[in-house]
Amino acid sequence: SWTSLISGYVINGLPNKALDLFRKMLASDVQPDAPAIVNVLSAVADLGFIKEGKWLHNYVTANGISLGLGFIASSLIDMYSKCGYIEDAKAVFKSICYRRNVGDWNSMISGLAIHGLGQEAISVFLEMQSMGIKPDEVTFVGLLTACAHGGLVNEGKIYFGMMQQKYNIVPRIQHYGCIVDLLGRAGHVKGALEVIQNMPMEPDALAWKAILTASIKHGEYAVGEIAALKAINLAPKDSSPYVLLSNIYAKLRKWENVARIRSIMKEKGVRKVPGCSSVSINDKVHKFLVGKQVGARENKMVLAKVEEMICELKLEGYEPDLSQVLLDAEEGGKEVSLSLHSEKLAIAFALLNNAKGAPIHVMKNLRICCDCHSFIKLVSKVYNCQITVRDPNRFHHFKNGSCSCNDYW
Repeated sequence: SWTSLISGYVINGLPNKALDLFRKMLASDVQPDAPAIVNVLSAVADLGFIKEGKWLHNYVTANGISLGLGFIASSLIDMYSKCGYIEDAKAVFKSICYRRNVGDWNSMISGLAIHGLGQEAISVFLEMQSMGIKPDEVTFVGLLTACAHGGLVNEGKIYFGMMQQKYNIVPRIQHYGCIVDLLGRAGHVKGALEVIQNMPMEPDALAWKAILTASIKHGEYAVGEIAALKAINLAPKDSSPYVLLSNIYAKLRKWENVARIRSIMKEKGVRKVPGCSSVSINDKVHKFLVGKQVGARENKMVLAKVEEMICELKLEGYEPDLSQVLLDAEEGGKEVSLSLHSEKLAIAFALLNNAKGAPIHVMKNLRICCDCHSFIKLVSKVYNCQITVRDPNRFHHFKNGSCSCNDYW
């Protein structure tokens, strides 16, 4: 009964409640079974709580629970990957080298994918083939995602063909979505559009949003407008296509169209999702919304720290990317708006409260913008600390003024 309720919380997107219930389960002297552990590891992965994840790993080891029992190994690999600790995920994968199932291989490939380690993901796939393990649909979703994040266009096309010709796997919409993303990120927007138009099934909102994002990135605004309208039609309550369409109009300085989109959102009751970043300090999670902080004293200290950081970084060549602020405003107002992005506030708070040089882990609900990406690269250099940012799509590991994504995201 404990496991069933924990599983219910996880399935319904309530990881905090799942973790709280698991703690009560342990306090009641009820020993968790493998499914309970797997579900709690999933909750921990969603939350990015590495301390709880490592505790669970130690619990499994101390109680002699086999990693091969009930997908525990693959769940540990997934947990470490999603918490930003890809080396720990590799260590778990290596420790089960003689008893890996297809789920373990899939978790490792997918973990490498979200960290932008495309070539390593391909190496794991080749090793999987050499061991005689037959890949499944999930394997190729992870592999194609790895190619997309790594800019490996030719490799992605090869593996998309291989899954059909060698393994007789019929591509699902997720696989086509990966190919659309692969081509779009690389600037082949029209090629991505052709894939959507020739798919054997109706494209979903995610596919159109991939086209939309790529169109904005590569300046294909006419295609982006079409993609946005398609996505809005398929997912009328999702705010992101409206916001991105508004951004297209703002880039074209069509302010009347921007106002019209905002009016439509208001009529339909669609609210823009605000940027939110969280950072854990001394086992407590602190959340920051774009333009907002919590507590008057903290508010002043964080804003002062951000201002100090901007001054320091400008000495190193930082110039705020005002093109990221799509408002009809003066330059000074745009620079202030950029300074209040949630990840900047979270990092400033961490620098104020962490030991000097301590690593910083930030969780973000929206894709990181170009200005924040450049800003954080310089922060890692000037303040001599490693910064990891997890957004909805992937991880960025900043160190010594560079990012693991090599500016391809």
